[in-house]
Amino acid sequence: MTTTEQYPHPPQEPPHRDDHGQGGKHGHGHAPGHGHSHSHGPAAPVSKHLRKVIAAILVPFTAAVLVGLVVLWPGGAPPHKRTGVGFDRQTQQATVTRVVELNCTSVKGSGTAQTGDTSATGSDPVRQGRGGTCKKATVRVDTGKDTGRTFTEIVQPDQSRQLHQGEKVVVAYEPSAPRDLQYAVTDANRKFPMSLLAGVFALVVVVVGRMRGVMALVALAVSFLVLTLFILPAVLQGSNPLLVAVVGSSAIMLIALYMCHGLSARTSVAVLGTLVSLLLIGVLGSGFIGWAALTGNTDDSTGLIHGLFPSIDMGGLLLAGVIIGSLGVLDDVTVTQTSAVWELHEANPAMGRRALYRAGIRIGRDHIASVVNTLVLAYAGAALPLLLLFSIAQSSVGTVANSELVAEEIVRTLVGSIGLVASVPVTTALATLVVSADRPEPDEAAARAGARPVSRRGGGGRRRRR
Repeated sequence: MTTTEQYPHPPQEPPHRDDHGQGGKHGHGHAPGHGHSHSHGPAAPVSKHLRKVIAAILVPFTAAVLVGLVVLWPGGAPPHKRTGVGFDRQTQQATVTRVVELNCTSVKGSGTAQTGDTSATGSDPVRQGRGGTCKKATVRVDTGKDTGRTFTEIVQPDQSRQLHQGEKVVVAYEPSAPRDLQYAVTDANRKFPMSLLAGVFALVVVVVGRMRGVMALVALAVSFLVLTLFILPAVLQGSNPLLVAVVGSSAIMLIALYMCHGLSARTSVAVLGTLVSLLLIGVLGSGFIGWAALTGNTDDSTGLIHGLFPSIDMGGLLLAGVIIGSLGVLDDVTVTQTSAVWELHEANPAMGRRALYRAGIRIGRDHIASVVNTLVLAYAGAALPLLLLFSIAQSSVGTVANSELVAEEIVRTLVGSIGLVASVPVTTALATLVVSADRPEPDEAAARAGARPVSRRGGGGRRRRR
């Protein structure tokens, strides 16, 4: 991967050089016909020895990840009989074709009106005799074996989700129920707005990031495939969630970083910094999840998973979520710190190891403050309804923090934040060691001498390979 850095005042050179490529201002000449090699020739960033050291660490690690993928590859999620509870039920697409208003008192008296899926819509049959204006919606099934079939749904006036004519909805299907109760509206169909938003996101990334943006989108797609084709099915098959998360996260890290930032020593240092930080998060998470007696079974979704697949280690699943959730922010921190150290070294190659590390850490401290705040607010935003419930109950801070629901988020946030903070000095130190220990061999030194200007006062441009 190459980056061209132009000095603000390029030197004035004659338009034509002689056949011997005399350096004139720059005081050095090279082979005939290579008068411009000082500003355009590529130069290796680190010596062959350092590249071998980095490869000696990352090649076995990559091989271990590949072996882990092969050994743990699930081959699909295990089959099971649907329970009809929560997300574990058959669904179809449907359209609301007609909506009429009627008195809620008459709904209770008629034996033909249907109340639908009360768990999803919040409908309470007891309230139907209390009066008010209800809505009777006619819904047409658009997919599945019953395409074209219609059913009615009664919508109470105090329900959060009101149905409107022409609205696209999702309906649940329960074949064992009486025919009039087999279908019920469960949710709105959000495919179009979600697809449109995803398209706008991709367009913005490509327009601003150009080729880097395209590669970032490809890496995102690959990460999603690893998550859906490997991590989730492997956990459902009964594999250790922590082991699956480590292997899957490592695969995502290698693919995303090298695909987005190129196969270079700089990217390899970021990979090493991310790996060390992930190991720290795994150790801390495992210790504190066990010490705090967190089961990972805290809501309806995790309870349903445990009921369907009792063999799944819910505590391990919680730790796997901590590792995967921290990976995305870790990539950002490690790549930024590595790039900062590399650019500082490029700006002043004479800077010593200690000075280079201190300069990189000063940049990292600003990054730490913003990233930790972002992570904490992200978790707080996700748990906002839960926090509101505790506020309504007027519970003390200690009571709230001690409940497993909140304690789980606290451990998740703090463990991830510790890993993020630690990634700054770790990655900065690794990058400083690599660029400071760079001692090119004679042939590489000669190539670099021909690829960079001797005198920087002239402002000649240069091109460096990262």
